[in-house]
Amino acid sequence: MGTRKAKERSIRLIVAGRRPFFPFRRSPINRTLTGFHHPRYMKRYCRKLSLRFLLLALAAGVPQQASATDTLPWKDPSNALVVDAYELNTIDWESLLSDKRIAAFISKASDGLPETFDCSGDHGGDTVAHCRTMWRKYSVSRELFQTRRLVARAAGLLWGSYHLARPGNPIDQANHFLDYAAPKDDEMMILDIEGIDPQKFMSLEDAQIFAGHIRARTGRYPVLYTNHNTARYIAAYRNDYPVLARLPIWYARYKPEVKGVFPMGNWDNYLLWQFSSGSNCGKRRCPYRVPGTLTDIDVNVAPMDKPELAKIWAQGNLLPAREPDPPLILAKIEMMPREAPVVCVASSGPPPLAFDPVVTSSVPRREANARGYRDF
Repeated sequence: MGTRKAKERSIRLIVAGRRPFFPFRRSPINRTLTGFHHPRYMKRYCRKLSLRFLLLALAAGVPQQASATDTLPWKDPSNALVVDAYELNTIDWESLLSDKRIAAFISKASDGLPETFDCSGDHGGDTVAHCRTMWRKYSVSRELFQTRRLVARAAGLLWGSYHLARPGNPIDQANHFLDYAAPKDDEMMILDIEGIDPQKFMSLEDAQIFAGHIRARTGRYPVLYTNHNTARYIAAYRNDYPVLARLPIWYARYKPEVKGVFPMGNWDNYLLWQFSSGSNCGKRRCPYRVPGTLTDIDVNVAPMDKPELAKIWAQGNLLPAREPDPPLILAKIEMMPREAPVVCVASSGPPPLAFDPVVTSSVPRREANARGYRDF
C-alpha cells in the first residue's frame, strides 16, 4: 500500500514539473542508492510513464460518437439535438434558438392524402361544414410550415420534413408530400410509420412503394421514422421489406437507454433517437427541456456532434443489405399473436400482423383516427 501511494505521489510530482523521490528498496552494496536508480530501470519506467500520459491525452482529445448501447446520450453536451414539431406545437423561436445544442428542426408536412378543393356532394362521407373546416386547417398548417422553414433556415438550423403515412394510395401520398414540402437537396425527408395496423396507418408494402416513388422523383430515399415495435417487426421481416429495412432509422423510444432492445441485427445505430415527448415529459420531470416550448415538444439526440450531423443530414442512400440471423427469426415468432399457435404450412403467405399502439406524439390521441381516408 505504501509503495503504491509513493508511486502515485511521484507521478503527481512529474506532472507538476518537480523531481520525484522514489522510495524503492536500497541497494545492498551502496545504501545511498536504490535498485531503481539503475539507468536501465529508469529508462524503462520513463518510457512507460510517457506512454500512459500520451494515451490519456489522446483519449481526451478524440471525440466519442454515441452508439445504440449508450445510456442517456442526450446528457453528453457534444451530441447534437434535433427538435421536431407538428402544427399544434407552440414555439417561441427567440428562446429556442438560445439553446446552442439544437442543430436542426424537423416539421410535420403532409398528412395522408391531399385535401380536395371541392366540398360539394358526398365528400367521402363528410359533411360540407367538416370538409371546409379540414381545408382551412390544411391551408393554415401549410402556411405555418413555410413560416417555420424560413425562420429555422435563416437561423442556421438544418431543416427536415416528414409525411404522416395513412391508409391510401402511396403514390398519391408521395406526390402530396413533395408538393407540400418542396424539399431542397440539403433537407432531410422522412416517412413517418406510426404502426403496423393497416387500418390506421399506411401498410408496410405501401410504405415501400412510397419510398421508391420519392427516390424516383428526387434521387434520394427518405429516412424511416418509427417506434420500437414497428422497427423490430421490420427488422425481423427484412426480407419481406428490403427497402424499409435499409432506410436510415429515426428511432422513437422514451426510455433512458436502448441497450439490448434496439434492433441492432438490422441497424447498427440510429440516425436520430426521439427520447422525449409529451408521454414522458411533464412539469416536474422531463428528460430535456427545450426553451421556448411546452412539454409536448419532441426532442431527439444524434449520435454525433453538430458538424458531423450537418455532413450527413440530407441522407438519401440505402444502408448495406443484411442477411437474416437466428435472433431475428426468433423475433418473428414473438411478434405473432400469443393465442395463435405456430403452425408450419406449405404456403409462404404474409404473417399475421400484431397491432402496434401509437407511442409517438406526432399525432394527438384525439385525432389519431379522426380522418377516414379512402383507399384506392
